[in-house]
Amino acid sequence: MFSLFPNLVPRSSILVPRSSILDPRSSFLAPRSSDLILKVEGLKKYFPITRGFLQSVTGWIKAVDGVDLEIESGRTLGLVGESGCGKTTVGRLVLKLLEPDEGSIVYRGVDISKFSPEEMKPLRREMQIIFQDPYGSLNPRMTVGQSIEEGLRTIGMKGRGERKERVTELLQMVGIAPSASERYPHEFSGGQRQRIGIARALSVKPSLLICDEPVSALDVSIQAQILNLLKELQENLGLSYLFISHDLHVVGYISDVVAVMYLGKIMEYATTDELFERPLHPYTLALLSAVPSAEKRSRPKGQPLSGDVPTPMNPPPGCKFQVRCPLSEERCRKEEIPLIRVNEQHQVRCWKVHPQKPLE
Repeated sequence: MFSLFPNLVPRSSILVPRSSILDPRSSFLAPRSSDLILKVEGLKKYFPITRGFLQSVTGWIKAVDGVDLEIESGRTLGLVGESGCGKTTVGRLVLKLLEPDEGSIVYRGVDISKFSPEEMKPLRREMQIIFQDPYGSLNPRMTVGQSIEEGLRTIGMKGRGERKERVTELLQMVGIAPSASERYPHEFSGGQRQRIGIARALSVKPSLLICDEPVSALDVSIQAQILNLLKELQENLGLSYLFISHDLHVVGYISDVVAVMYLGKIMEYATTDELFERPLHPYTLALLSAVPSAEKRSRPKGQPLSGDVPTPMNPPPGCKFQVRCPLSEERCRKEEIPLIRVNEQHQVRCWKVHPQKPLE
């Protein structure tokens, strides 16, 4: 496995060993136990295209088109893809910030896909989000302490002294001095604001965090600090992450399992080590070939991508990647491709896959 930041603590020293067990009854990569915190099946979200005064529907944007995912308690699923692939929409669907059109969202064994806003209220403290923009996600008119205390009030912490003590504890947990509670967001750097955003998300003691591009707006050196913080918190608190990013560097460093997404569909799904050692889908290969590596060992190389990403308003028939794929053939342009099980750690959506070797 390559190293994103050479000075960071290796993944193996922080995270538990990965599983490679595959449940034969399921198309997913099965966890080491039945302790799934989240299972998503057949998730779809289409946005209508309207025009005119009457807002007549003239088409649909297929943002998420049949996504299946699983996250085991205490582990991280990385969801990676180019801008516009639908990965952020998946995160918002999981949180029920958007209503799914089809599919199930099973949280701790309960399907919440049809839950009303009232039914979701008790679960809001269980699932939280860390936003991409650490400044835009904080109220500029509230002090850091006031922002964090909001969450504490929602879980019934009424005593002011108790809330203050908890704010101090949360700030220290994310590496911020307790005195920061009296200051405003504009007084902090981007990395510090993101730490504050993490503290606020943790205030309600969640089990699942949706990390929506949490380091993409930060300098590389600061990214490393935030990633290490997230891993430390996961180890100490037993958190589960859905980590959304366009950056394979970052996803490869923090994730246990990676799902590669393109135009609303999962193209490849594998344990992190398996994906980076043995990528199979031409899209994954192309993304990996663009990732700089200081390691001497060779990595399977893909061909550079040509052409533009098709619009989700009018995706191509058959394989969604066939327009840009150097290996595209007639079958790819006509037939919808399922996720193909390659081995116990790996699935890929490609007719050209050979189970014994990566694509050349």
